Amino acid sequence: MPSSPSPDAPPQRRADAPQAPDASLSHGLKQRHLSMIALGGVIGSGLFVGSGAGIAAAGPSIVVAFALSGLLVMLVMRMLGEMSAAYPSSGSFSAHAERAIGPWAGFAAGWSFWVLLCTAVGMEGIGAAKIVQGWLPGTPQWMWVALFMVVFCGTNLAAVKNFGEFEFWFAALKVGAISLFLVLGALAVAGVLPGTDSPGASNLTDFLPHGSEGLVIGLLASVFAYGGLETVTIAAAESEDPVRGVANAVRTAMWRIALFYVGSMAVVVTLVPWDSKEIVTKGPYVAALDHLGIPGAGQLMNVVVLVALLSAMNANTYGSSRIAYSLVQRGMGPKALAKVSGGVPRVAVLVSSVFGFACVLLSYWRPDDVFAWLLNMIGAVILVVWIFIAVSQLVLRRRMERDPAQRPAVRMWGFPWLTWVALAGMAAIFVLMARQPDTRVQLCSTGGMTLVLAAVGYVRQRARAGR
Repeated sequence: MPSSPSPDAPPQRRADAPQAPDASLSHGLKQRHLSMIALGGVIGSGLFVGSGAGIAAAGPSIVVAFALSGLLVMLVMRMLGEMSAAYPSSGSFSAHAERAIGPWAGFAAGWSFWVLLCTAVGMEGIGAAKIVQGWLPGTPQWMWVALFMVVFCGTNLAAVKNFGEFEFWFAALKVGAISLFLVLGALAVAGVLPGTDSPGASNLTDFLPHGSEGLVIGLLASVFAYGGLETVTIAAAESEDPVRGVANAVRTAMWRIALFYVGSMAVVVTLVPWDSKEIVTKGPYVAALDHLGIPGAGQLMNVVVLVALLSAMNANTYGSSRIAYSLVQRGMGPKALAKVSGGVPRVAVLVSSVFGFACVLLSYWRPDDVFAWLLNMIGAVILVVWIFIAVSQLVLRRRMERDPAQRPAVRMWGFPWLTWVALAGMAAIFVLMARQPDTRVQLCSTGGMTLVLAAVGYVRQRARAGR
C-alpha cells in the first residue's frame, strides 16, 4: 500500500497527489452523484424527526436557533471544504487532523466518528422499521431493520456507483418533497392556498414560551440536526473531480441551509401552534400538512421521512467504511479493514454494518444500560469533530500561505477571525450542554471516549516514532 503523505508536506492543487492513500479505491462517483449528495445530504432524519422536540422546547424561536447553528455549520463546512479541496481523502477531517495536529488527533477524530456513524445506522434502521411497522402492524421491527441493513450493506459491497445511485434518487425525492412542502406552506401562510386561511402571526406571538432555557434546548437540538454534512467531503475522494466537487458543494451550502432548514422551520411554526402535541408525535412536517387538511399529504410525508432514514443508513454505511479504510491505510487500525476488492473496502463495509446491527440488538437486549451508555457516548461527537476541523484549518491554512504558489480552490472567509469565532461558538455550545442535565451526561461520556482514543492514539504515535 502507498504510504500516507507527511503531515508537514506542502499542500497540492493536483487531484492525483493528495489522493495517493486512496488510490486503490474506485472513482466511480460522477459529478451528478456528488452534486445531489451535497444537495440532499443537508436534508436528514434530524430535520424531519428530531426538530419536533426542538420546536416543543423553543416554540417559534426555533427559527432563531436553527439560524444561529446554521451559521456555525456554514463556517465549519467552509473550513472543511478548504482542506478537502487541497487534500482530497476518504479520511476527510481525520486525515486533515493527522496532517495538521498529529496522528493521535487523526486517530481520535476518525474512530470516534466511526462509532457515531455505525451507531447512527442502527438508530436510523430502528426509526425506519417503526414507520413500516405502523403500515404493517404485527410485523416484528427487527425483521425490517435486518432487511434494511442487508440491502444497504449489499449495495455498498457491490460498487461505489451503487451508493451514488441510491443517494442520487433518495436525494432527488427529499429535495422534491421539501421543496413542495415549502411552496404549499408559503401559499398557506399567504392565504392563497385553496381551502385554507392565512394564520398571520397568531402562532408567533409567544415567541419564547419557555424563556432562554427553551431556546438553549432548541439550539442544541438544531446543532445535532445538521449532522451528516461531512459525507460529501468523504465521497469527493472517490469522484471524477474531487476538487471541483468539494468546491461546488461548499459554495452552495449557505442557500441550502437557509432554505431547507431555516425556511421550513419558519413555515411549520407559522402554520401550527408550537405546543401542538402532533409536532412531537407525528413530526413537524406531517403535523403541518395534516393541519392544512390536504388529503393523504401526511402519509405521503411519512414516506419521505422513511426515505430520509434509509438515505441516512446508506450514507452512514458508506461513510463509516471509508473512514475505517482511511484510518487503517494510515496505520491506525487492523490491516484486514484495508482489504479492497473491486475498488471497494468490503471488509470495512461488513464490519461497520455488523457493528451497526449489534447496536440494534443492544437496543432490544440492554436498552437501559449498555445501549443508553452508547447513545450518551456519541452524543457530542459531532462537536468534537468540528473542533478538530477548526484547529486543523488554522494550522493548514498557515502552511499553505507560506508558499505563494499554493492557493486553495475554496478559501475560508475572514481567516483567521471567523475560524476563531466558530471555535468560540463551539465552546459556547459545550458550556450550554454542561448546564443541561441530559446533555451534561452526553458531554461527559463523549469527552471520556475522546480522551481514551486520544491517549491510545498518542501511545501508538510514540511507539511508531520510536521504531
